[in-house]
Amino acid sequence: MEHQLDIVVVGAGLSGLAASIQCALSGHLVMVLESARELAEIGAGLQLTPNATRLLQQWGVYDTVKDQVCEPATLTVLNYQGKVLAQEDGFDNNIRRKYGAPFSDCHRVDLQQALVKRAKELGVRVILSAKVTSIDVGNAPGSQAEVAIEGGNIYDADLVVGADGLWSTCRSSFLGRRDPPLPTGDLAYRIVLNINQIKDPKLRGMVQNPACRFWAGPDAHVVAYSMRSGNMYNVVLLVPDDLEEGVARTAGDLDEMRKLFEGWDPVLTQLLECVDRVDKWKLMHRKEMESWVNPHSNLVLIGDSCHPMLPYLAQGANSSIEDGAVLGLLLAPENFTSKEQLPETLQLFQQLRKARGEAIARETFKQRKDFHMRNGPEQEKRDELMLGQLGKELDGAFPSRWTCPEVQPWLYGYDAVKEVQAAVKSTKT
Repeated sequence: MEHQLDIVVVGAGLSGLAASIQCALSGHLVMVLESARELAEIGAGLQLTPNATRLLQQWGVYDTVKDQVCEPATLTVLNYQGKVLAQEDGFDNNIRRKYGAPFSDCHRVDLQQALVKRAKELGVRVILSAKVTSIDVGNAPGSQAEVAIEGGNIYDADLVVGADGLWSTCRSSFLGRRDPPLPTGDLAYRIVLNINQIKDPKLRGMVQNPACRFWAGPDAHVVAYSMRSGNMYNVVLLVPDDLEEGVARTAGDLDEMRKLFEGWDPVLTQLLECVDRVDKWKLMHRKEMESWVNPHSNLVLIGDSCHPMLPYLAQGANSSIEDGAVLGLLLAPENFTSKEQLPETLQLFQQLRKARGEAIARETFKQRKDFHMRNGPEQEKRDELMLGQLGKELDGAFPSRWTCPEVQPWLYGYDAVKEVQAAVKSTKT
């Protein structure tokens, strides 16, 4: 097969697995190297938006998780004291009607396992305990790359896909220097509650009837939603970062966490009383890169390795899945007929993905600003704008981008398949 590539994907996170699935569907030989000993991805909850779920449906992955996810019937934004600022009822049906694919809240592990299962069905080799130590990209365009892992094994590849996340070895190799991520000034308390931990009947009902809730407050906000068919509740508290430099994740102190939310909505503070353990995660970002493709066109970066995002629009995972899909689709036999096309194909990938990925990352900072306002004139103006449209069809820019009629279609309406088809067509005319 003239077009068939040996592809090594570094990282079995969501971007790497998405890339491996679509590249395998496009007829390539794919191997995934993952440093972890087992695939039990941490991070708890995940919000999957239609730009990703339509791909998961096409790959047959969504069917595997559909009984474990929750589609929120309502999306509500409250101020920190519990006053409703915005609410969309029938959110689940509205999203399906507008975008032809669901908005689903799921456990990250469930999705990762479903992606791995599908990748293996397609012949992808997934090698665990394979920590990449170096990548030799050769000395000329068209060279094969050599990927070395701890223990000495070396794997040859026509293309290395760097999907190894925020602390990417591939990025450092690409740049020729160590390149650690930068703190954003925020951290996340990540909580997963089992339904059995919640005794209050009202709170239990809230968890068992899937909805998505945001509380916006001074310098902080909270997002909460149901997963695993209403048997689990995911809560993320976004607050100013007080972790020491060099500490990316640590166990959180429950009393310290609760103290930060004293005076907030009683529904939230009561929920926090059910928590018996919590993790603190420093939220990091990176400077935009000049290129995601190396000069020899045998190494490309995707996902958090090149465009990590604050979790404020839930697009880190979704845009990473888009990356993997677009890369694999561009390498499909109808678009890619020989290895000599790799440089131009990777440039087209970058053209399609870089501006969008970076624009979403910038939009997350704007969402932080709108949800973290301190009490004062700016916050009052925000509340007035939101309350003025409560119960009405939204019109124009809206502080909650989750339902904003300008931002939502741009995020959720993205169709990777159509984007690739249009881009390939334009290169041929």
